[in-house]
Amino acid sequence: MPEIADDEPLPVGVLSGYQRAGRGWVAVDRADRPVAYLITDHVDGNLHVEQVSVHPDHARRGVGRALLEHAADRAMAGGVLALTLTTFAEVPWNGPYYLRCGFRVLDESQWTPGLRAIRRREAAHGLDRWPRVCMRRDL
Repeated sequence: MPEIADDEPLPVGVLSGYQRAGRGWVAVDRADRPVAYLITDHVDGNLHVEQVSVHPDHARRGVGRALLEHAADRAMAGGVLALTLTTFAEVPWNGPYYLRCGFRVLDESQWTPGLRAIRRREAAHGLDRWPRVCMRRDL
């Protein structure tokens, strides 16, 4: 999947917009340097995890999981009933990881209109060359 690995990160202005809107969070190291972030959108009444990114030097330390838990806490405080996301089904740090974080794979019949729209955009971007799933974590 080199095409995915070579994708440029989102511009700082876009990430800052998520943060200002209260839908993006950053994890920092002891020197206050960013090491991970999570951004979300509101989709069909749920908080949709648009992206979680952890610097490889900080992987496997629970940073991504902590960001997911923070997003879940914020969602629950706002009366949101679930987190959703779309991801690669078979990449270990994608589908299997999110299963361990309490998400479940949704059958296509369970996809909301917003999730269907996201999947269409992903397909148009070429992401369907690898198996993808929609997932949900009830809060």
